[in-house]
Amino acid sequence: MPRPRKRARLWLRPERVRNGKVVANATWIILDGGKHFPTGCTHGEIALAEQRLSEHIAEKYQPKRKLKDIESIDVADVLNIYFSDKEIEPQHRKRFEGCIARLAQFFGGMMLSDVTGETCRRYVVVRGNSGGARRDLEDLRAAISHHKNEGLHRGEVRVVLPRKGESRMRWLTRSEAARLLWTCWRYREVQAWNTGTRKEKQVATRKRPLRHLARFILLGLYTGTRAGAIASAAFHRGEGRSYVDLDEGVYYRLAQGKRATNKRQPPVKLPPHVLARLRVWSQIPRKDGTLPEYVVEWNGKPVASVKTAFATAVRLAGLEEGASPHVLRHTAATWLMQQGVNLWEAAGYLGMTPEMLQKVYGHHHPDFQNEAAGAFKNRRRKPQSLVKSLFKPKSGEAGA
Repeated sequence: MPRPRKRARLWLRPERVRNGKVVANATWIILDGGKHFPTGCTHGEIALAEQRLSEHIAEKYQPKRKLKDIESIDVADVLNIYFSDKEIEPQHRKRFEGCIARLAQFFGGMMLSDVTGETCRRYVVVRGNSGGARRDLEDLRAAISHHKNEGLHRGEVRVVLPRKGESRMRWLTRSEAARLLWTCWRYREVQAWNTGTRKEKQVATRKRPLRHLARFILLGLYTGTRAGAIASAAFHRGEGRSYVDLDEGVYYRLAQGKRATNKRQPPVKLPPHVLARLRVWSQIPRKDGTLPEYVVEWNGKPVASVKTAFATAVRLAGLEEGASPHVLRHTAATWLMQQGVNLWEAAGYLGMTPEMLQKVYGHHHPDFQNEAAGAFKNRRRKPQSLVKSLFKPKSGEAGA
């Protein structure tokens, strides 16, 4: 029985030495079907080599884009087409790739007609996380919808989602927000001695690994902006960047070149104290002496995600575990309602519909149900007649 063919993979070809001299550096090679495909990547360029491998596999396997019945279309083909066509922001790329890989591993080999409530529920069990499984299945539903909208299959396919978990409407009080900001600004990295009499002793260094997060939190708290737009916020206009206009005091949250979606990102007027800090930050040089391009940077580059750093800050500040960066948006909406800001004004500021703001955060407004609650006072009000006379009484009847 012949051995099964191995999948395409990377191999690090060792450096070649001749007469004691290196004549060829170690390079990454793609091995596929007994053939070698050069990547042009050296030993230290593993990430680029993996990208070359992904491109090689994608070029090798291109599903046919032809109208078929759902009984003859592999779900893996549907996912592959969606993966190729979908425009994904860099900060979400890793999550999207992981989702498609999980779906392909489970549904690959099944036909579209095999996607039923039973197989979807089985996926939830295998995934082991109802919330994560729901997000994955939402992407599967989007992939199938995209496939149909492209005119590539006929027939109806239903993706059955698990029930939504209870929404977490956690928001920060002003004292909690201050504690979180103070923690990010003051925290110093702690390291342990490896040698000597002080081995394993914990020592605070001069490194401040959470200071960049303080900027992120401040912008999130006082603008209610989503994490992705904060991560791309820059001091100068550019493709793929949201832009902070320091002269006009306006934050243009929708990145240049990006199409508007249901997750609205309208321009927002910056509060004076936030604008003042942004102007100062824009003039603080990096370690290499150059001025920063982005509002939130880590080692001179824009942050891709702050989830790990945020979780660390929440723990160090003694706040409720599990809070995500999205809590900043909840907090901004809650504070605006508590201050009695006009519903339409607050909705435009946050980039959400007035209906959504009223439904989710309206109970924080000082005028919430005031008239209804005041109707139950002890003092009785004279009831008003609901029926009015259509005729004026005659003069003789008036005194009767």
